[in-house]
Amino acid sequence: MSSAPSGTLSMRSERLHPGFVIAWLFCALFYFIQYSLRSAPGVMMPELTHAFGQNVVAIGALIGLYYYTYSVFSIVAGAALDRLGAKYVIPLGILMVAIGAALFGLGELQAAQLGRLLQGAGSACSFTGAVYLATHGFPSRYLATAVGFTQCFGMLGGFAGQFGVGPLIHGTILWEQFWFLSAACLFVVAILVMIATPKGHDALPAGSSNSIGSIFAPYKQVLSNPQSYLCGFSAGLLFLPTTIGDMIWGVPFLHDGLSVDYAEAVNRSSMVPLGWVIGCPLLGYISDRLGRRKPVLIGGALLMFVSCAAILYLPAGIAPPYLFGLLLGIGSGAAMIPYSIIKEVNPDNVKGSATGAINFLVFTFSALLTPVFGHLLTRLAGGNALSLDVFQEAGVYLLAGIVLAIVLAACLRETGPNGKVNA
Repeated sequence: MSSAPSGTLSMRSERLHPGFVIAWLFCALFYFIQYSLRSAPGVMMPELTHAFGQNVVAIGALIGLYYYTYSVFSIVAGAALDRLGAKYVIPLGILMVAIGAALFGLGELQAAQLGRLLQGAGSACSFTGAVYLATHGFPSRYLATAVGFTQCFGMLGGFAGQFGVGPLIHGTILWEQFWFLSAACLFVVAILVMIATPKGHDALPAGSSNSIGSIFAPYKQVLSNPQSYLCGFSAGLLFLPTTIGDMIWGVPFLHDGLSVDYAEAVNRSSMVPLGWVIGCPLLGYISDRLGRRKPVLIGGALLMFVSCAAILYLPAGIAPPYLFGLLLGIGSGAAMIPYSIIKEVNPDNVKGSATGAINFLVFTFSALLTPVFGHLLTRLAGGNALSLDVFQEAGVYLLAGIVLAIVLAACLRETGPNGKVNA
């Protein structure tokens, strides 16, 4: 059996690769930090509206700029990882996020806009890079579990970005200082990732070249597969209740709609990403144990629907205030299962591009619908302050998205080892 060409990685085996596992852990730390930066602006609404002289809808649009570059650069990151490997691609992404965080902390609107765009662009390397490293480091039988734990790190960062950052900027440091400190931490992480990551990249298919067109050629294979679109659309719809519903509008809904004290609203909103911390590895583990993907995906989506409807429409005091936010987050862990499916319905040599493609599809939903949802709230309010009725009417669209995600998930091919025979 011939060895892999110089500079390339041999085909993955069914054993643990410690070098890639260590690099995966550092990349997961990057994912934690960038996710905290993704969610932190949601608890800074009063500070940001004052600093930038904009209303809450305009600040929501500013925060949403992140998703435009995140979705586009997910394509670039996936292709770069497949062709160049992770050793330098991921640290470059981390440095972009660090610069973007520092720019956002300057407190000037144009710098913040550029900073938010850089944060999204660099963050595209976080989850895609972590999955790339996990795929090389872990045996395939643990892949869904590893992907679930990867997202667990991210949502733990999302939880910290709300539950931890809220009290921090309202009593310990200024909101600007938070962004500068985050930038410094990211710079250190970039160095650690570059040191820890093994050199090399996957062997290129025979006859391929290093031209720009050939670098993006794997996407032709991924995006010509209808199953890839089903994965991306179902996951994208399941992400909306967290990326838009919670991380941008969760605190305003609780504070303005339900008249909850601001600090308590931050705590209750943070239950959703905390639920992800539980749900992502749990549902990934259940999927691996069952050897099936679709039942776990659809079951998690159903839990999301029930929890989201309860948050929006149940009268106050009927259920514990933290319960349904936590359950919504746990159910939302199902949104990560299509990330395993898309790699299982596409060849192994395009796994980086497959992750990049689903990230592009998922966060294109968030990028396009974040301003739409903000304008919807404004139109429903009719020039008045946001109220519970406005949030409840707009929430119907989030619930409809979950229903559509379930329909699309039912059309997916079962890729779990115990379901392939009957698929």
